[in-house]
Amino acid sequence: MPEDPMTRAASALRSAESPSWLKAYRDLSRTHGFEPMRVEGRLPEELNGTLVRVGPVAFGVGGQSYGHLFDGDGGVLAVRFAGGQAQGAARAIDTPSIRAERDAGQVLYSNYGTRAPTLWRRLFGGVKNAANTSPLAWDGRLFALVEAALPTELSLEDLSTLGETDLGGVVGPAFSAHPHPVVSRRASYNFGVRYGRVTQLDLYELPDAGPVRRLGSVPLPGPTLVHDFIATDHHLVFFVSPVRLNLFRVLLGQGSVSDNLEWRPKLGTEVLVVPIDAPAQVVRFPAEPFHAWHFGNAFEDAGLLHVDYVRYPDFGTNQWLAELPRGWTSTDAQGRLHRATLDVEAGWLRSEQVSDRSCEFPSATPLRAGARHRYTYVVAHSGPDTWRGAHDVLVKVDMWTGAETVVTLGAGHHPAEPIFVPRAGGSAEDDGWLLVQTYDATSDRTYVAVLDAKAPEAGPVGRAWLDHAFPFTFHGTWVTAR
Repeated sequence: MPEDPMTRAASALRSAESPSWLKAYRDLSRTHGFEPMRVEGRLPEELNGTLVRVGPVAFGVGGQSYGHLFDGDGGVLAVRFAGGQAQGAARAIDTPSIRAERDAGQVLYSNYGTRAPTLWRRLFGGVKNAANTSPLAWDGRLFALVEAALPTELSLEDLSTLGETDLGGVVGPAFSAHPHPVVSRRASYNFGVRYGRVTQLDLYELPDAGPVRRLGSVPLPGPTLVHDFIATDHHLVFFVSPVRLNLFRVLLGQGSVSDNLEWRPKLGTEVLVVPIDAPAQVVRFPAEPFHAWHFGNAFEDAGLLHVDYVRYPDFGTNQWLAELPRGWTSTDAQGRLHRATLDVEAGWLRSEQVSDRSCEFPSATPLRAGARHRYTYVVAHSGPDTWRGAHDVLVKVDMWTGAETVVTLGAGHHPAEPIFVPRAGGSAEDDGWLLVQTYDATSDRTYVAVLDAKAPEAGPVGRAWLDHAFPFTFHGTWVTAR
């Protein structure tokens, strides 16, 4: 439907103005260890642990801006809660490739949206480890993850960088930024994409107690992009969208990886269902073309798999993400929360849109990971006039009824992915707290909001404030105090 004149005029005015949230996409202004945060309201006394979030904190080097939001040099924000108080720390992550570029004052490595400067470096220089996507707390250790490289271990005490690791020689060359736990199996699962003559999906299990182990490898239908997946009690589920990488053009320097990811809808999306206990017996079947960046949860019921995810009609979302750090985007955000039902034996997928709201970063209580759940939490846009900018509301979605609870944290306040922390001894699925990193554009500062997940519409029970802004992060995790 064509835009009416008033909408076109509003869009033109908006595009001419620099959005207030754009300041959250500038380099981190101050790094520091744990220091007391100003508390507004009252933080729950029983909240005892650390919120850890990872995202890009430097958006260029040597005067050159990186080509995509996914290229930013990683940093970590951590907030320790104890006794109704909070302490915050902000650190840049120091991988060898980040350090080499900083010392050289220029781009040296290939990255998602930024190409290496010479043919030699594109062929032999390796891939940059930006360590900028998500944290993993496992086996009493903390890691920063990015999908194209090895994990980077961080100190739980002061967030300093300890170094890259292949976890005892088991993982690599890539280890995805999206591991998922399965409560019933007392383990988490992850993957890595390995490009070559045949592109492979390497599968890993990380037991709650015990060393990481490699489950096996599954061939992919071509040089594609797999960002996330989801796990149930018995299966790992991948939606492989019809995105294909023209690696030859990348090596010739004719654009970056992002520039050379081609949307080929005639291929359709391939569904891969991998039995955890027999990974060689992977089941594949086709579905209509769509793309997904992130999954919320999944479960099995009566022989069917049910998968919650944010669905896009095509790969235009990649352009939206590339443009966002520069201001208003040229296209609308198109992600919508869906629930897919899969019949693995019959080989079909049916997907139902749960919400009309533009949203991302779905999550649920970790106590129901891999099992049936009722509530999904997302960040979202309040309406069509915000679809070309940063998210500005939180939404609690009842997956049984479709009811939505929309939460606005304040005018000019922009939330990141909500992290659910169960209340000790709680019985209801939503008995716990939502921890939300939020950028307040009116004060140019960042805080973590704490909301009662049962009644988030009541607003934060407390806010823990930094004395500076921290750039928007992608993902976070909760580390319970030992």
